[in-house]
Amino acid sequence: MFSYLFSPMKLRGLELKNRIIMPAMGTKFPKDNEVTEQLIQYHVDRAKGGSGLNMVEVTGVHQPSVPGIYPSLGEDRFIPGMKRLTDAIHEAGGKAGVQLWQGSIAVAAHQGIQVIVASDLELAPGYVVKGADKALIDELTTCYGKAAHRAVEAGYDCVEVHMAHNYILHSFLSPAINKRTDEYGGTFENRARFPLAVIESIRKNIPDDMPLFMRIDAQDDYLENGMTIEDVIAFCKLAKEAGVDVLDISRGNIISAGIKFEVPPIDLPRAFNIENAARIRRETGMVTMGVGRINDPELADRLLQEDKLDLVGIGRAQLADPEFCNKSKEGRLDDIVRCVGCNQGCYDACESHVIPHITCLRNPALGKENEYRISKTKKPKTVLIAGGGMAGMEAADVLYARGHHPVLCEASDRLGGQFLLAGEAPRKLEMKLAAMSKGEQITRRGVDVRLNAPVTPALIEELKPDVVINAIGALPIIPPIPGINLPHVKNSHEILGGKASVEGNVVVIGGGLVGLETAEYLSDKGCKVTVVEMLEGLGTDLGTTRKVCVMENLYMEGVTQMPNCKCLEITGDGVVVDNGGEKQTIPCDYVVAAVGVHSADFSAEEALCKEKGIPVYTIGDAEKPRRAIDATADAARIAREI
Repeated sequence: MFSYLFSPMKLRGLELKNRIIMPAMGTKFPKDNEVTEQLIQYHVDRAKGGSGLNMVEVTGVHQPSVPGIYPSLGEDRFIPGMKRLTDAIHEAGGKAGVQLWQGSIAVAAHQGIQVIVASDLELAPGYVVKGADKALIDELTTCYGKAAHRAVEAGYDCVEVHMAHNYILHSFLSPAINKRTDEYGGTFENRARFPLAVIESIRKNIPDDMPLFMRIDAQDDYLENGMTIEDVIAFCKLAKEAGVDVLDISRGNIISAGIKFEVPPIDLPRAFNIENAARIRRETGMVTMGVGRINDPELADRLLQEDKLDLVGIGRAQLADPEFCNKSKEGRLDDIVRCVGCNQGCYDACESHVIPHITCLRNPALGKENEYRISKTKKPKTVLIAGGGMAGMEAADVLYARGHHPVLCEASDRLGGQFLLAGEAPRKLEMKLAAMSKGEQITRRGVDVRLNAPVTPALIEELKPDVVINAIGALPIIPPIPGINLPHVKNSHEILGGKASVEGNVVVIGGGLVGLETAEYLSDKGCKVTVVEMLEGLGTDLGTTRKVCVMENLYMEGVTQMPNCKCLEITGDGVVVDNGGEKQTIPCDYVVAAVGVHSADFSAEEALCKEKGIPVYTIGDAEKPRRAIDATADAARIAREI
């Protein structure tokens, strides 16, 4: 199946079994720049899953400027660890590449790490980092070459030079960032001088039969006087002459709203960057890899069939399902656990200083590949699961795989819970489809699923389960605002669930994720929407990339935003607010409350279980309202403990 996607390809001396590349993605699995068992198993599972080539994440070439959470080839001492990684990937039937990188301002948040910039840059008031001098440029050029040589010694099949995303080489190349006036700045030829020297240094330090990839942005988004696609094409032609074989066409930067393109969230359409890649491929004549929310094998195969690409970067889809490639090749499309572009476990985790490493809402075993291997139970139990949302379904799936007998009871007529509601918001259909797919998967596997079946004390008496899992989720908070019970006041669940409709001028109370998505939903239906939020900012519970997209769309649709504004009272024809200390009335036809949720009541059921000695586990929003990723993580952990 998918004959284009699963056709072999030869790049110099490297033979790939298919056209799927797992692109380099930050994990935070390395420790003190060393390869860990966690990183090895992560790659091994994807190699066994059928990936044609695993590209190891941004790997430092210049040791003083490499934070400890990234792998490094900046010194010889890292070769043995890298060799263990490549050996493991090869043993699993895969091929291994490594992405050579110097992070420039991306490392600025890490204490004790050297920050290198193309030209003088004020990172904080009074703190200016001087642009790299000629000696440092020469040092970095040499470092790239030495790192490439170490990559060869470590057993890599290819290397990739990172020329995008504000990292040092992109910073020199882009006139939006490079403000130098010497031979490394100003004209296109000058700005290309250092990047081309790096390419030549790498090429001299790897065998003739080893392919060299180059990741580069298709253009500079949101950067005034940045690189155009024509500039990129011109540079790619020079890079080809210098020894680059394969173009990896990315997009985005970390200093503007263009960050949304770097790790594109669900808000961006699938394959949004492919026409750029196709044009660059056509005008350079180079082997080209395209990336950008390609999480569907049919789409990937079609892009190859239409002769737009030679290789397809499929990254987060392989995080969500390490068997993505094998399932696609075998035609088991209904069994694929699909990435939904939520970015909660991947990009948001990399950006966080609290979350230790990446994980995945759809795949809580990511980063715990060995620890979370499914092991059969020796004492099968009947486990009653109350609630068929994402947490309840995840628990049922794991329990069934382990040999238990889960009975999944959902009070409504369909599985999916709040993921179904989330999928009603603009641009989030994939979440709804994912919830529906998960329900179909567990039903097809044989899980005992019961709809229109709320868990009650009577049901517990009847089933006599060995264990009960409370996954009933949460209900909308009804804020104690005078007038909240007036007939023209609704809540976000009613709106997104299709149980209530509004029109005309609408005030949404609450500027968090649900409130903003409800505002967008209503705006799309022709309502004139005002969002009232008591905090100083809107969307504070949104990750960076999703927030950029949501806020841009609110602006484009003309939704009025009123942060630092407290709702005092709801009247028959308006909402009275305290707007920065000034009392005013916002006229409206309807009001929608979207101020959050509270855990649903399960106290009677818990009391009966306690009386009968039945263990009760509470997961997801039923324990404490949190993000969806926390709910599936709870479920995966508890289902392995039972």
